[in-house]
Amino acid sequence: MIAHLHGVLAAKTVERVVLDVHGVGYHVVVPLSTYYALPELQERVTLLTTMYVREDTMRLYGFATPEEQEIFELLIGVSSIGPRLALNMLSSLSAADLREAIAQAETRRLQAIPGVGRKTAERVVLELQDKMTALTLTVSGQPRVLITEDEQSVRDVMSALLNLGYRQTEAEKAVRAARAEQVGGLTLEALLKDALQALAR
Repeated sequence: MIAHLHGVLAAKTVERVVLDVHGVGYHVVVPLSTYYALPELQERVTLLTTMYVREDTMRLYGFATPEEQEIFELLIGVSSIGPRLALNMLSSLSAADLREAIAQAETRRLQAIPGVGRKTAERVVLELQDKMTALTLTVSGQPRVLITEDEQSVRDVMSALLNLGYRQTEAEKAVRAARAEQVGGLTLEALLKDALQALAR
């Protein structure tokens, strides 16, 4: 599963983007809230991603914040809601407003979203009200935390090591050792090289 992508924004529309990650273009579908948060073309960006797989389709959905992603994943868990409608809901209301509407059982507010009828609104509230209330307690009032380049390098190296077959504990130990060898800002290439050397010892 692809947890996040970090690369150059090669193309963007209000519905989807192409992210160039080391020469590979990833087609990612995004809600309007994420689209508005995107930088200019050819700039670097990180998107949290959810892979949606069915017999006839496999798509990546991208989000600017963990809150957007978590609400999307909760919504597609409701029987009557697929990814398209979930994205439409996130595009019509902010993540915070959508969370509040469900937590407060504001079905009329949900019905104002194109594609959401009375039965769908009621089902969403029935299945997700408690979860959205708990989510509110978790994220309410907390500032957005931007991922620094150093933190992103560490995440990318951890992902690379896990993909190479190393265990989580091995990868973490190697990355800690590699970070201790770095002087100044971290670079992905140097960090990965030092981590692999630490694993070979």
